[in-house]
Amino acid sequence: MSTSTGRILPEVTAESRDFWTGGFDDELRIYRCRSCSGWFHPPVGACWRCRSRDVGPEVASGRATVAAFSINHHPWFPAFPPPYVIAAVELEEQPDVRLTTCLIDVDVDTVEVGMQVEVVFDKQDDVALPFFRPVNA
Repeated sequence: MSTSTGRILPEVTAESRDFWTGGFDDELRIYRCRSCSGWFHPPVGACWRCRSRDVGPEVASGRATVAAFSINHHPWFPAFPPPYVIAAVELEEQPDVRLTTCLIDVDVDTVEVGMQVEVVFDKQDDVALPFFRPVNA
């Protein structure tokens, strides 16, 4: 875990490597089952739908919809002054695949469920953190 920029960075594992490093190539890499074609996150070695182990990372579009959000007003970390938005976004490819993320480049008063967003990456050390911003931001 690294905190060089004020962020606590995730530990990269064999299964999560493509997710955390895809952003260096501007790609959102999400696991997909090659047997039933279902997408899923977090990345694990078997599909939860059909139990196939024929799974692996695939490049997703990076487009999503805000499914839920919370506006943080507490100054937890000096590097991240409030307010900021923590959101659950549903991937365009499969709405039951949700990522917890921060929304950036957005006025917190305009965020709403159903807002269309797109991925952007914050490249830090050995990970590229996926954040989302409103489409056409």
